[in-house]
Parts: sequence; structure tokens; C-alpha cells
Amino acid sequence: MAVGKEIKNKIGSVQNTQKITSAMQMVAASKMRRTQDRMQQGKPYSDRIRGVISHLANANPEYKHTFMQQRDVKRVGFIVVSSDRGLCGGLNVNLFRSVVRQMAELDAKGIGVDLGLIGNKAGPYFRSVGANIVAVMPDVGETPAIADLIGGIRVMLDAYSEGTIDQLFLASNDFENTMTQAPTVRQLLPLDPADDDAYKHRWDYIYEPDARQLVEGLLLRYLESQVYQAVVENGACEQAAKMIAMKNATENAGKLIDELQLIYNNARQAAITQEISEIVGGAAAV
Repeated sequence: MAVGKEIKNKIGSVQNTQKITSAMQMVAASKMRRTQDRMQQGKPYSDRIRGVISHLANANPEYKHTFMQQRDVKRVGFIVVSSDRGLCGGLNVNLFRSVVRQMAELDAKGIGVDLGLIGNKAGPYFRSVGANIVAVMPDVGETPAIADLIGGIRVMLDAYSEGTIDQLFLASNDFENTMTQAPTVRQLLPLDPADDDAYKHRWDYIYEPDARQLVEGLLLRYLESQVYQAVVENGACEQAAKMIAMKNATENAGKLIDELQLIYNNARQAAITQEISEIVGGAAAV
């Protein structure tokens, strides 16, 4: 019964795979809780500094930084946040496709694009589509540090300051809930005045000792914090997507095992029926 033996071996192989995907699902669930905690810890600072910057963008400050000045767009930069590892469903691909769509729209208008990439998965994808990559920040890990990101961020900020690019966008996944991670592209530079009515009144801060020094430092910290928060949030998205992907893989493996078991039982029954027929036929011949 060679066919039955092959099916039995395949069932064993799928069962081993099911054990692996089930373990990976539990590991991802554990990591997701930790990354969610890290994401929540950074939100108060990120939200507060965003509020301060929104006031500045809507105000008439005594010192207007380059990052706050609108200009004609001839070239655009994107900082794209991806995961270091795969097996997380369509998390990375959905984000990459949204960036590529915007790149195609800009190219149709004669606007060039430069990319700064965070994470291991972004590099191979954008190299395959022929994108112009100017900065790469790989191996951010499960506990990213702002020090590991500053170099690549500064490359993009210096490009904006020098006029190489005229707009800078941040592309990452937003964590809505365990089941939903939304690819999002938001403008970092120039600072876009917020639509919130709370920031519409035109007032400025009192700066001590110097407006220029404080605004430059504040804007730099703001941009770094937004990128860092996006990386942390993308990490939570990665673990949630991986947990769901491994859960689906485990369930699909179970369905496949049931189907193979049914095929095996049918093959075994057919073999037994054939043996009985041969015995009956032999007895009748005698």
C-alpha cells in the first residue's frame, strides 16, 4: 500500500508544520503585547510635541525655520518603515504598493523621488522596482533605539535643508487594532498646518533665550520622535499581522490534515476491499 504510506508521511509533515505555526502564533502574541506597551509609552510625548509643532505651523513666529517654509515641489523624499522579518501577511507589501502608487503619480508630473528605508524588507522590494535609495537603516530589531535611526533620518533632513528634496513624507503602518493595520503616508516636511480648530488662532510662544536655537532643536526632536514612534508602532503591527498569519496557517494546516486523512482512509478502504475480492475470487476458483 505504497500510496497510503505516502499520504501518511504527508500527514506527518503537515502536522509538524502545524506545530511550528502554532508556536509562532503564541510567540507573536507575546511579543505583540510588549510592543503595544512600548507604543503606548511613547504616545504621550509624541502627541504633546505634535501639538506644540501644530501651534508653530499655524502661528506667525518671530523666526520661521526652513522646515516651515513652503516651496515649489521638484523632488520628493519618502521615509519608508518596514519590518525586519517576513511571515506577517500583506503588511509590508500593502504599504510598499501605496508608496509605489504615489511614486507613479509624482513621476507622471515629472517629480523625482528619493527613498530612505527602515527595516530589512524594504530594500529588496524597492531595488526591484528601480527606486532611488539614498539611505538604508536595516536591523532595527524588536526594541528599536533612536540612536540607530538618527543617521538615516539626518540624511533625509539634510537633503530637504539643502534643497535636494522639497517635500518629505513618512510611510508606515498604523496600529488600529489586532485585526487591522492601515498603511499610511503622512507629510513630515514642510510642516503642514493642522486642520484642528484648536490650532487656528494665530499666536506664538515666548522664547528664552533665543527663538532660532529653540525652534531648530524642537523641530529636530519632533521629526525624530515621529519617525521613532512610527517604527515602534510598525513593530506592533508586525507582531499582530504575524499572529493572525500564523493562526490562519495553523487552521489551514488542520483542514489539510483532515482532507489527507479522508483520502488516506479511502485509499486504505479500497486496498482492504481489493484484498477481500482477491481472497473471495481465489476461493471461488478452488
